[in-house]
Amino acid sequence: MTPYEEAVQTELTRWQQAMQKPPSTVGRLSTAVQRRINRIIPRRVHQLITATIKQMTRAVLFGAEFLNRLPEAGLTLPQREAAVVDRINFYRKAGAAEGGVTGAGGLLLGLADFPLLLGLKMKMLFEIAALYGHSVSDYRERVYILYIFQLAFSSQERRQVVYRYIADWPEHSRQLPDDINQFDWLTFQQEYRDYIDLVKMAQLIPGIGAAVGIVANYQLVSQLGRTAMNAYRMRWAEENKSLLT
Repeated sequence: MTPYEEAVQTELTRWQQAMQKPPSTVGRLSTAVQRRINRIIPRRVHQLITATIKQMTRAVLFGAEFLNRLPEAGLTLPQREAAVVDRINFYRKAGAAEGGVTGAGGLLLGLADFPLLLGLKMKMLFEIAALYGHSVSDYRERVYILYIFQLAFSSQERRQVVYRYIADWPEHSRQLPDDINQFDWLTFQQEYRDYIDLVKMAQLIPGIGAAVGIVANYQLVSQLGRTAMNAYRMRWAEENKSLLT
C-alpha cells in the first residue's frame, strides 16, 4: 500500500468500528428528548418535512434530475478523493450560505431551508458517487446513496442495520427488488426527520436563526460528505483487496 492508502485504511477502520457500536446511554437519551420535542412541534412543520423528504426520495429513485453526471474513470484514489473533498467544500459553503439567509428570515424562510438543504445534500452525493466511479443510472446505486444518507442521519440502531447492508453490498444489491416502489421511504424520512429536529429547530428562533443556520448546515453537509467518502472507500477496499494485503 502507498502511504495515502494506509492512511485511508486506518480512517476507514475507525469509521467502520463507529458504525457498528451499540447505542450509547447518551444516544438513547438524545432519542428520548427528540421524541418529546417532536410532540410539541406544530403539526404543519412535521407535515412539511415529511412531504419534502418523500418527494426528494422519489426524485432520487425515479427522476432524471440527478443523473447527468457520468462516472469518472482512470483516476487514482488520491485524485478521486481530492476532487471529492473539493465538492464537499463547495456544498458545505453553499449550505452554510443558504442556512444563513433562510435562518435570518424567520419562520417561513426557516421552513424553506429543509427542502433547499436536502436538495444540496442529494446533489453532492450524486457527484461523489460519480467521482468514485459508480454509475447512478443503475437504480441500485441510487439506493446505495439513500443508505449513505441514512448512515449519516439516523439513530445508532438504524445505522447498524444499514451498515450491514452496505458492508455486504454485492450480495445485498442482488436481493433488492426489481420494483423500486418497494423502497422503505417511510423509515428513511422518519429517521432523518427525527435526527435533524434538535439541530435545526433552533434555526426558526428569531434573532439566532441565521447563526444557527450557518453552523448547522455547514456541519450537516460535512458529516454527510465524510460518511459518503468512507462508504465508497469501503467498496474501493473490497474491489482492491490485493492492494491492501
